[in-house]
Amino acid sequence: MKTGRQAKIVELVGRYDIETQEELCDMLNKSGYDVTQATVSRDIRSLKLTKVVTPEGRQCYRFIADTQDLTQKKINILRDGFVSCDMAQNLLVVKTAVGLAMAVAATIDALSMKEIMGCIAGDDTILVITRTSEDCLRVMKKLRKIVEEN
Repeated sequence: MKTGRQAKIVELVGRYDIETQEELCDMLNKSGYDVTQATVSRDIRSLKLTKVVTPEGRQCYRFIADTQDLTQKKINILRDGFVSCDMAQNLLVVKTAVGLAMAVAATIDALSMKEIMGCIAGDDTILVITRTSEDCLRVMKKLRKIVEEN
């Protein structure tokens, strides 16, 4: 439950400009997660969300990827959300559990792989764009290795 909730938080702050814990709490409750402000506060701290100033001058929560290494929580999001992947030339299609594509895509972005040009996430599918088919194969192998490790 906690991993799913935290994945939803990563998705929400990636999609919306959320200014307060109360606003995030309301969005989670509307998404089917029964949470309190105290739970949201702990999740924000655990996920290491930070407030950034938007171009409009508002302060909103953002997930800032740690490029040094993946935390166990991010690895768990990837493992819990990952269903399968397949490639077509330089395009990698990653299937995820329903509703976790954005959170898994954020984790893939946090990998900071030079082979990846970008990711586009839907509800249960991620399109990972690489420069070459060889790059795509390397990314696919790295993702499978992370998911399959104990």
